Amino acid sequence: MNAWLTQHLSALQGAWQRLAASPLNTVLSLLVIGIALTLPAAGVVVLDNLRQAAAGVASTQQISVFLSPEASRKEATEMESRLRQEVSGSIVCVPREDALKRLQGTAGMAELVASLPRNPLPDAFIVEPRNAAPEQLEALAKTLSAWPKVAHVQLDSAWIKRFDAFLRLGRLAVLLLAAAFAAALVAVTFNTIRLQILAQADEIEVAKLIGATDGFIRRPYYYFGALQGILGGLIAMLLVTAAVAVLSGPVSQLASLYATAFRLHGLGLDHSLLLLGVGALLGWLGAQLSVGLYLRQIEPK
Repeated sequence: MNAWLTQHLSALQGAWQRLAASPLNTVLSLLVIGIALTLPAAGVVVLDNLRQAAAGVASTQQISVFLSPEASRKEATEMESRLRQEVSGSIVCVPREDALKRLQGTAGMAELVASLPRNPLPDAFIVEPRNAAPEQLEALAKTLSAWPKVAHVQLDSAWIKRFDAFLRLGRLAVLLLAAAFAAALVAVTFNTIRLQILAQADEIEVAKLIGATDGFIRRPYYYFGALQGILGGLIAMLLVTAAVAVLSGPVSQLASLYATAFRLHGLGLDHSLLLLGVGALLGWLGAQLSVGLYLRQIEPK
């Protein structure tokens, strides 16, 4: 166990030394890897914030219930009592008199309302259910439309479905983008380690001659690739965090114009760990491909 741990610690130390041996090349490689990881990570942050914003808007989705014009005040009161008993959420009654006053206060409508022989507006109720899922809203709207004295039920949930479809399309686009940049990250690591191997080709061949196993030769390069991926992931985290910090103020100001308290959120702990893990995995994969290809080339025929 001690020998195994010593070998791995020695390989890790060798990987750090290789990174420090050429700082300029290391910084450039890490920047390329960091940018490659930043774009998919930023896409995840954008989609997550859009989902939270949509959830906040959807939570205030309303159903407007309009009674028949001939419905009496007693029937309207009975309807309100039934709504409060059977619907879980906020119920606001809008009497026809209040609706007419609001219409009369609208610019350009005062003269038109004054010319009407009677109030044509019905009593109405604004329902804000606690469960604002699109399917539940549609089911509730269908149920309310079947109640007696209900002339019309208005629900605009189509935009929620369209937004859900947009988010699904966005997730697919982020996955495709992540796959493309993952291939680029593997290629960068492959090329970097390929250059390292070519520079130490003589040492590797001598080590093979004196009995070094493939695992012994591979191990330092595996750590080198994984360290590159982890450090590139840290750069990506810093870039995304900086972008969120810069955009947080303008986004909050924009949200305040729409009377919401939405705040921009960055990468959470789970996404940050996932980003580092993916970076390490892709770096290790690039190293494995590069070292494996070289060792197969130098094997005796």
